[in-house]
Amino acid sequence: MRFRDFVTNAELHLEALTGDVGLDRLVPDADIASPGLALAGYHARFIPDRLHVLGETEISYLRSLTAEARTSALEGFFQHDLPAVFITKDLDPPEPLLALATARLIPVIRSSLKTAAFYRKIKPILEEAFAPRTTLHGSLADVYGVGLLFQGRSGIGKSECVLDLVERGHRLVADDVVKVTRRGNDVLIGQGHELAGHHMEIRGVGLIDLPALFGVRSVRQQKRIEVVVQLEDWETAQEADRTGLQRETINILDVAVPRMVVPLNPGKNITVIAEVVAMMHLLRYSGIDVAGAFNERLIKRMREKRGVREYLRDDFE
Repeated sequence: MRFRDFVTNAELHLEALTGDVGLDRLVPDADIASPGLALAGYHARFIPDRLHVLGETEISYLRSLTAEARTSALEGFFQHDLPAVFITKDLDPPEPLLALATARLIPVIRSSLKTAAFYRKIKPILEEAFAPRTTLHGSLADVYGVGLLFQGRSGIGKSECVLDLVERGHRLVADDVVKVTRRGNDVLIGQGHELAGHHMEIRGVGLIDLPALFGVRSVRQQKRIEVVVQLEDWETAQEADRTGLQRETINILDVAVPRMVVPLNPGKNITVIAEVVAMMHLLRYSGIDVAGAFNERLIKRMREKRGVREYLRDDFE
């Protein structure tokens, strides 16, 4: 991402006060901050790589200085290799800010937004630009509001499963290629490739356009990935969990995602199983653990039975 992309972003209401100077620089960091102490002469904890914002407080402070002191403060500020300087509220930069920035090839960009609004709008843009991302092979569907990522070997039936889910009223997010972005610490957002759109390849049929066949409600642009459904061949699959007590996870971009392995054999209704997986995830999310509750009841009954047997064993009357 380059600073020129900021200037062309209509949401930020920006204009480049230094012309094309430095606009082709790459944005080095997602952090943005106010350099108040650096303007006051304290540079010990100053981080130059951040994007620096001069709001009304900083501009007022600079204007309150004498011409000599202001020049000294700005020279100390621009001695660092700053990526860019933003000025908010359509404020006019005091002299000699623009001259010093131009000499150092540092872009100065002004926004008509208030400082708080500018921070609020630019932070999501920076987070999106610097978010960790990867590409996975699989199919992503929205089932009862739960993002299910179907993975497995090529030709095992991932696309056919999602197609059946769409026919039952659920929605496709991406097929074959899923672009994954991490938001925050533990949120994974999946979306399809911009060229593929919401097309799907069905072997023996070819490419199909899902919105054209099922309507725009059959697809969505992105969805949080909440469960990975691993489809495996029955003959080669490892022993599957039959109780639900074992919780397997898979690591995607340093985020642990629940993973369920579903062995496939002829006649298995994987679509209904996928719907049950989504509903079970919703139950766990709401605090209901079916397998755990059943296991506790079973252990309790076994303890009660053992207590009765011990009582009868020790009853000599």
